[in-house]
Formats: sequence, C-alpha cells, structure tokens
Amino acid sequence: MGILSAVLPVVHCDSTNSLTTRVRSAVSVPETELKRWRRLFDANSKEINGERYLDPDSFVNAIAPAGDLSRIGRAQFAILFKVADTSKRGLVSWEDFTVFETLLKRQDADYKVAFQFFDVDNSGYIDFDEFKNVMSANIGSDAIPFDFDCDWVKLYLGKKNGTHVLGYNEFTQLMKGLQGERLRQAFKFLDGDQDGFIRPDEFKRIILEIAGHKLSDAVIDRLPTLCTLSPGQRISYSEVVAFHNVIREMDMVERIIRESTAKSKDGRINQSDFLDYASSTSRYSLFTPMEASIIFHFAGRGNADQRLALIDFAQLLDPRWVAPHDTMEEKKVMSTSSAVAHSMYSFVQGGFAGAVGATIVYPIDMVKTRMQNQRSTVVGQVLYKNSIDCARKILLNEGFLGFYRGLGPQLVGVAPEKAIKLTVNDLIRSRAMDPETGRIKIGWEVVAGGSAGGCQVIFTNPLEIVKIRLQVQGEAAKAEGAIPRGAIHIIRQLGLVGLYKGASACLLRDIPFSAIYFPAYGHLKADVFKEGYNGKQLSFMETLAAAGIAGMPAAYLTTPADVVKTRLQVEARQGQTHYKGLRDAFVKIYQEEGFRALFKGGPARVLRSSPQFAFTLLAYEQLKKLLPYPWDEKPRRMQTILTSRPDEITRIRARNALKILLDVHGDFGRRVTAPGDKLSLMSPKLYSRKN
Repeated sequence: MGILSAVLPVVHCDSTNSLTTRVRSAVSVPETELKRWRRLFDANSKEINGERYLDPDSFVNAIAPAGDLSRIGRAQFAILFKVADTSKRGLVSWEDFTVFETLLKRQDADYKVAFQFFDVDNSGYIDFDEFKNVMSANIGSDAIPFDFDCDWVKLYLGKKNGTHVLGYNEFTQLMKGLQGERLRQAFKFLDGDQDGFIRPDEFKRIILEIAGHKLSDAVIDRLPTLCTLSPGQRISYSEVVAFHNVIREMDMVERIIRESTAKSKDGRINQSDFLDYASSTSRYSLFTPMEASIIFHFAGRGNADQRLALIDFAQLLDPRWVAPHDTMEEKKVMSTSSAVAHSMYSFVQGGFAGAVGATIVYPIDMVKTRMQNQRSTVVGQVLYKNSIDCARKILLNEGFLGFYRGLGPQLVGVAPEKAIKLTVNDLIRSRAMDPETGRIKIGWEVVAGGSAGGCQVIFTNPLEIVKIRLQVQGEAAKAEGAIPRGAIHIIRQLGLVGLYKGASACLLRDIPFSAIYFPAYGHLKADVFKEGYNGKQLSFMETLAAAGIAGMPAAYLTTPADVVKTRLQVEARQGQTHYKGLRDAFVKIYQEEGFRALFKGGPARVLRSSPQFAFTLLAYEQLKKLLPYPWDEKPRRMQTILTSRPDEITRIRARNALKILLDVHGDFGRRVTAPGDKLSLMSPKLYSRKN
C-alpha cells in the first residue's frame, strides 16, 4: 500500500492530466487500489457529454463511510467536494477522483484536506484574509461572533497587513487550538456582566456550535443540568472548559471506561475507579476530578455517585445513542409460551451439537469404558496394559467398527442429554445475570452448571448403562464365547428401574463436572481470550481451545465417580466383585485395588470429555450465531468507532477531515446550501478568487 508523500500544496496550478501524472509518479499506488477506485467511481458517476463525472450527490455516495457512527449527516460530506473539484466546474472527473483518493491515503489526510479547503488561492500558504473569509462564509451571521482581531489570531497570523502567513504545519496547530479559542471567546461574549458565569441555555448554545455533532440527543437535552454541579444554578468557565476537555478526549474516556469496567469484579465503576485507572495507565493524570464528575453526571443521569456499568456511559460515548422506549410491553417479562419456545429452540440446537461432539470422540469413550471396567484382582481379567494397548486390541479383535459399538443408543440419548444440560445452564445464567453488565456472580455460575449436570441425569443414566453394557460385550464375547445382545434386549432385561442403576454415582459425577466446566469455560472466554473486550468475538480456534481446556480439570477430577458408576452399571461376571451401592463400591474398589484404581481411565476420560465438550460447545456457539432465535430480545449494545468494524481507511480519513471543519462550527458548510438546490460549497466571492 503506497503512502502519498508531501506533494499537494501547489497541485492546483497544473492542468488536471499533468496533476494526475505528477501525483502517480510521486506515489506508489497498487494496481488493485486503482481498480477499486475505478469500480467505485463507475458505480456512482454519471455520464455528461460522453464523459463520466461525479456531481456533489454522487460524490457523497462514493466517499461517505457506510453506517457512520457519528452525528455527521451524509450530505455534509459534500463540503469536501470543493477540495476534489480541482477544475472548479462543479463536477469531479476520474482524474480528480484519483487525486482526491490519493490525498486521503496520506496519514495526515484529515488536516491536509482542511488545509486545501482554507487555501483558497492555492498558494501553499494561508494568510489572514483567507482564514477570515473562509470562516466567515461558513459559520453564519447568527453564530456567536468570533473576533479575528484577537491576540490569539495575531500570534498565528500576525497583523492584517499580510506580513505573516501559515504553512501547512503551522496551520495544523492553529486548527488544533481554534476550538479552544472559540470556546474562550464565546464564554466571554455571553458573560455580559463579566462575573465568570453564564446561564445553562447559553452553555448549551456554545456546545451546540462547536461540538454538537459529537454528542447524542440525550446528552444535548441534558446539557443545561451541568449547572447542578455547583451552587447558584449557573455554569462557570472552569466547568465549560472541563466539559470541552471531556469531549476532546472522548476516545481516551471510552478506552478507560471499557478497560476499567472489564477488570472490575462487578462490571461497574465509580468516579474513584475511573480516576485510579486513568492514573495507573498513563504517565500523568489525564482527567481532573471535575472532568470525572462531568462524565459520571451525564452517564448517571444526574446521580454522579453511583457505580455505573459500561452501558450507562453509552449516551455520552455514542453520538447516535437513542434511549430505549420505556413502554409497558418492553418491560414485560417474557411470556410462558415465548419462554417455552425459546427453550425448545435451544434444546434442538443443544441436541444437534451434542450429537456432533459425541460422534467425534466415541472411539476414545470406548477405550475409557473398557479400561474402567477392567478388574485387576481377578486372574486373567487384565486384558489391557494401558489405553493405547486397549485401542490396539479393539482394532485387532473387533475391527474399526468395534470402536463404535453402542453408538446408536448414545446418539439417541445424547441429544436430550446435552440439550437439557446446555439449555438449563443458559436459562439459569440468563436469570441470574446482571442485564446491564452481563456479569454473573461465581456462586450462580456454579449453581447454573451444577443444576444443568443434575438435570441431565434423567437422560444420561439410561443412556450410559445401555451404552456401557454394549461396549463391554466385545471383550466378554472374546473371553467367554457369549453371544452379543442388542440395545433392546438390554433395556428389556433391565426394566425401567434397572435403567437408573448407578444414578447416585451418575449424579455425583455430572453435578461437579458441570459445576466446574461451565464457569471455567465462561472465564476462559472472558478473562483469557478477552471475549467482548472492545467488541471482540472469539475465533473458531479460540472457542475450541476455551471449551477444550475447561473440560480437562472437570473430567479428571470427577473420574472416581465415573469409575464407580461404570462398575455399578456393568453386569458383573463370575468371579468379579459385586457392589451393593455407591458407598460399597467406593470402599471395595479402594480396599481391593488401591486409590489409583479410582482414577482408572482418567487420561482417556480427559481425552474423551475435553474434546467432546469442546466440539459440542463449539457447535452450539456456532449454531447460535448462524441460527439465532428470531424473536430473541436484543441486548442493549454500545457501538462506537472503537468497536465498529473498521471501514476502508480513506473513508475514515474523509470523515475525520470533515470533523476538523465541523469543529470550527457545527453548521460549517450548511449555510451556503439552499434547500432543494444543488450543493454549492463556497460563496461566489471565494470561487472567483480561485479563478
């Protein structure tokens, strides 16, 4: 990507074709970039006398950012038309458009465009008359007057005799300080009795003129309430300057708020937290206590002492913020029928996701079950040395399909099992979650996960007892010559009560597993992979990693309960120990085989459960993104420049260039546009100076 070198101060004195040649020779513009510009130009231009041109309206369509997140109207981008129209014929040719797009590739394009706008005679310098005439022609006679004979202007431009002119670099400093000088002059003009105070309506007038495009309607409506911060119901110059500093540093305000609320335990901050974080992340204090009070005054709707969530600051940070309608319908709790429909929707997605995860890791589950059922106290029953040896022997003795023995019942049962687990966890979390911060206390996270694990047992236990008996039939047939039986035979043999044999062990396994897994998964996403931080969405691999890592401790720590459950559910053969119940199984396994026996199959369980839940959660998350519940209530979100999807860089710089001009006055460029007329961006007097 080529970057424009410093060339354009005197470009207008050449012909258009010569200008284009000079710009292209000075700048390395990739061919792909030129083709993109050409497509953009052709898509918006109109044919006039056999040639294609952009008029002001089509020019706006070509350069305005899509879905701009500011209060700048699309029509205001026509102000930049004057810079692009190098021939001053009211049309922009392909050559003009190429020069303008190349100009926008400059890293300082915003200031460069503003300089071009003020440099009326294209001399490469700006004198006092140019500065005064351009400002006067664009801010309007009804605006708060600006004294061009002030000391501040003289320091930059000297006296009116033209002895001092501004080059480009000097001009950028003038523009950076201009708004502060306008603020000072406006306050002095409105402070008629010179007592250092103005009325709330006068303060609102000042802010609307110099920064109205940066504020939401909610903040604009409440501007007069700034007077409540100090006695007297009037506003001091210090408060006006403090408010202006907050607006000027709004991007930094947003970064501090986003980062400090993300690190806060409850997702909320107060003024002290804001100032502490601002001080700790910079070399010096960026904001004064008065500025912090102003931030929290407008975010807290007058109550500056409360702890606020990120969404509370939205009306201050997002100029396009619109307050939600507080209608009774929107305040209603979701109806029973709607809640059931939403749960069923999640249930189906969870079932499909569970089937995907179970199928992928079923061979590992087969090895895990065989290892856990192996009795080390019975002579001749030690068939497998380890998990790898077990997998090898299954492949040799039963073939590849032996790894999938019992998969049918698993898939039939895994859909409701995983569906109810995911649905119950999401349901309880949604009810316990703070709607403004999106945070949930760790205790409720554990309750949600544990409840989900407990509810799934109603499906898990019958599923697993059938699956396990099918899985161990292969080794029994090899050892005893028994005839393998199908799932239907096993179900008939067990009966309804028998299908829940070992349910206590199943509960002892699944409740702790889910209580560990779901909180770990949520915190890995939020704290390690920074989901939601500055609008970040996790990638495919990050979601998979979070789900997989969370499953490791959950799977291994609950292995003893899984071993006991397996022993209780498998039909003991001749010579094997019989277990009367949960406690009896724990005691006998420990006495006969030692403590290590309780963790038999632990590695295989980790290798099975971790990827299974990783793929299950990944599938569930992707399904929720691809097929969201169509009637789901959308959470209130705050989207600003910092969190929006990056626009094409030249369009961003076009917007920033316009902001610099609007900082001069909120109506900059509007007063020369008659309603219904084509946009004429400069007065005839200034146009005549061009020619």
